[in-house]
Amino acid sequence: MSEDNAVMIHSAVGKLEGTAIRQISVFLQNRVGALMALTKLMQDHSIEILGISMQDTTEMTLVRLIVSDPESACLLFIERGIPYAECRILVVELSESDHRLADCLSCLLAAELNIEFCYSLLVRPHDFPLLAIHCDEIDVGSDSLSKAGFRILCQGDLSR
Repeated sequence: MSEDNAVMIHSAVGKLEGTAIRQISVFLQNRVGALMALTKLMQDHSIEILGISMQDTTEMTLVRLIVSDPESACLLFIERGIPYAECRILVVELSESDHRLADCLSCLLAAELNIEFCYSLLVRPHDFPLLAIHCDEIDVGSDSLSKAGFRILCQGDLSR
């Protein structure tokens, strides 16, 4: 079983069993309408964009996506010749309290993990904010956050 398809099975509080969330990164040409074309392609194939982050450079735009059906999205990109990359990512549910983000980040700091990037998601399955986090040790981050009482979501929690 590849790391991208790894199954997360933990009985810790706040962590559900299921398939790890896969983020898909796509490089787009830096031109007007490129993001719209990508979004329309996904929509036309009934793939919902659940989270998105963009990083623009003078030559290319890096688009990070969390989607409802990562397997279909990857097949679509292969069929269309769209270069992409995948990685596992943590999606943590934050409560509405004032310090929940700080508590989450403190937990990762205590585990001596570096956050490479993070972004919020467009969906809120249980009406709580969701934060996508990519850190240098995903499994350690997941365990640390779970032990601190945070709920780590799996692909099944996001896909509809």
